[in-house]
Amino acid sequence: MKKGFYLVMVAQALSSVADNALLIAAIALIGDLQGPDWMAPMMKWWFALSYVALAAFVGAFADSYPKGKVMFFTNAIKILGCLLMFSYREFGLHTSGELVLVFCAYTLVGIGAAAYSPAKYGIVTEMLPPDMLVKGNSWIEGLTVLSIIVGTVLGGVLVNPQVSDSLLAHPHIHHLVQTRAEAAILPIGVIYLLAAICTLLIPRTMVSYPKQETHPWRLIQTFRGYVRILWHDKLGQISLAVTTLFWGAGATLQFIVIEWGARHLGYRLDQASVLMGVAAVGTVIGSIVAGRVPLRRALSVLPVGIAMGLVVLFMPLVKATWAVYCLLLLIGGLSGFFVVPMNALLQHRGHVLLSAGHSIAVQNFNEQLNILLMLAIYSLMLWMNMPINLIIVIFGLLVAALMLVFMRWNVHNHRADPTLYNKIGQYGHGQALH
Repeated sequence: MKKGFYLVMVAQALSSVADNALLIAAIALIGDLQGPDWMAPMMKWWFALSYVALAAFVGAFADSYPKGKVMFFTNAIKILGCLLMFSYREFGLHTSGELVLVFCAYTLVGIGAAAYSPAKYGIVTEMLPPDMLVKGNSWIEGLTVLSIIVGTVLGGVLVNPQVSDSLLAHPHIHHLVQTRAEAAILPIGVIYLLAAICTLLIPRTMVSYPKQETHPWRLIQTFRGYVRILWHDKLGQISLAVTTLFWGAGATLQFIVIEWGARHLGYRLDQASVLMGVAAVGTVIGSIVAGRVPLRRALSVLPVGIAMGLVVLFMPLVKATWAVYCLLLLIGGLSGFFVVPMNALLQHRGHVLLSAGHSIAVQNFNEQLNILLMLAIYSLMLWMNMPINLIIVIFGLLVAALMLVFMRWNVHNHRADPTLYNKIGQYGHGQALH
């Protein structure tokens, strides 16, 4: 691995830690402002909407400048959103206005994340050859999920009443913060700042792309063509379908675990955030093990996705702490093991058919579109006061059923083109872009 790759990993880890800690702090802030239960997943919905709305533009943006600089600029946008959320009391708004401001601030962080993602994943494809992509993705995904663990636990710690009281009582912090939410958001903003500094140290890869389109309508039309290309590729469509399902399910599962911890286990928010961390530990383990899967065998892990959906069905049956932790570790491990090879295959096909930045933008568009759909359905279920255990059963069966459909789809593609697997790892016309 090149030195620059490790700098990318550090910058990604810090930024992801802050993203996930800020989510917990924002949920706590909504609770402090007495917002309804459905408001937390809808806040994430607006975050995901940023990815969908900007999908046609962020790929061209990422391929127009050195990706280290793009990562710096987008981290600066996240810092701005964090500052806006930090100063929610300064605008003299009523409670409803403060809730809207929290939504707007978190959406701004989402805009930064949407533009950050193509640069983050794109620079990996620029730095590593195809035969190293699974290993590189294993490191990136494992570290990302590890940062999810640290971020969610850190967010839970920061909103813990004892910790926030200690921060508010500190003589050097007291004059800066006055509420629990502000006490949590201040150190999160510092982490974003460290991530931004780290991106400045990333060396240029010297990979260049043709001059990118700047006209908005032509960018949208071009992006539609990119989406069509990736969905019509028989390898790209399967990996895109699987990763789209995974990230939609993963985002929804975050909120399901928090609600399940509150209703089924009687946990506070800071305790439920630890459950999210436990599941993420399993994902790290699964991601590391998946690093041994060669790119040519990436599609062989599809049955693991069905197993993950079925294992989720056991969540309503466990209550003991050890059983809860073991089950969440297993769910996370299965998800990490099957998504890393799929993600590597998708990035490789996207890099071959399109370019680094545009392929990641297409991937994000589809994944975040599914997050919008699944979070909207979950918010509707909460609004209808459906029991959380019933929601979990529906969720697990849906994931297992869709993975079965994707497996049969893959078999059909292989029968139509028996040489399909031989194309994995080969370069195509997309390489002419370099």
